[in-house]
Amino acid sequence: MNESEKKLLQQLACKVRLGIIEGVYNARSGHPGGSLSAADIYTYLYFKEMNIDPQNPRDPDRDRFVLSKGHTCPGLYSVLALRGYFDSSELKKLRKVGAMLQGHPDMKGTPGIDMSSGSLGQGISAACGMAMAGKMDNKAYRVYTLLGDGECEEGQVWEACMFAAHHKLDNLCVIVDCNGLQIDGPVEEVGGIEPLDKKLEAFGFEVFKIDGHSFEEIDEAFAKARATKAKPSAIIAKTTKGKGVSFMENQVGWHGAAPNDEQYATAIKELNEMLTGLEAE
Repeated sequence: MNESEKKLLQQLACKVRLGIIEGVYNARSGHPGGSLSAADIYTYLYFKEMNIDPQNPRDPDRDRFVLSKGHTCPGLYSVLALRGYFDSSELKKLRKVGAMLQGHPDMKGTPGIDMSSGSLGQGISAACGMAMAGKMDNKAYRVYTLLGDGECEEGQVWEACMFAAHHKLDNLCVIVDCNGLQIDGPVEEVGGIEPLDKKLEAFGFEVFKIDGHSFEEIDEAFAKARATKAKPSAIIAKTTKGKGVSFMENQVGWHGAAPNDEQYATAIKELNEMLTGLEAE
C-alpha cells in the first residue's frame, strides 16, 4: 500500500466516524463504541477489499458481507452511504419509525445489506452458508463477516467455525473486532475468550493478528487471507472502543449510548479537526 492510498483510506475512515456520530446523535440511541472501533475495517472492506457495485447491490457475483455484531450497524450504514448505496441524509433518520435504517441491519429494506443480523452469534453461521453456497455453485465470490470479541462467547460462533473448517471454506474470512469491552464490562472479566488465536487455529482456521487501526497491517492481512487455500481465514483486529472520539475511547459506557448536544459538538469538532489534518498532509 502506498502512502497516498493509505491517506485516502484514513480520510474515508474519518468520514465514516463522522457519519456514525451523526446517526447515533439524531437517533438519541444506538451503539457508537463498537461502530467507531470497526470504522477502519468497514472502510477497507468497502473501498479496497470487496468486489461490489453500489449501482447493482444484488449482483449474484458480488462479494458478501455479514455484520454478525449487528448492533454496530451505524458504522456499516455510514460506510454504505459514503460508498454510494444510498444518500447520507438517511443517517439522520437512524432508528426512526418508517425509516430505511433501523437499529439492526435489514436486508429487505436497505441496499447493500446482505443479511439481516443482530442476534449475536448467528451472523457467522449465515456467512458460512453463503460461502458454502458459493462453493456448491462454483462461484468466485468471497464472504466476509465481522464479529465482536464479546460475541465470541456465544457457542454458535464455534459451531460455525467447526463447520467452516470441515468444509474447507477458503472463500470465508472472519474478522473479529477485539476492542476488549462488551456491554457488561471488559471481555476478559465477563467471558474470557483468550487465547482467541489459538482457539481459532485449533478449529482449523488460518489466523492473522493485527492492529485494527493500521491500514498497512489490514491490507497485508486481507492479502494473506485471499491467498489462503483449503481452510477459512480469521483476522483478529486489536482495536480501541470508541476510536477517534477522545471521551468515548476505552469507555464501556459508550457501548450503547448516544451523545448529548454538548458531547455531539465535541465529537464532531474532534473528527473534523482530524479530517482537516489528514487532508492537509
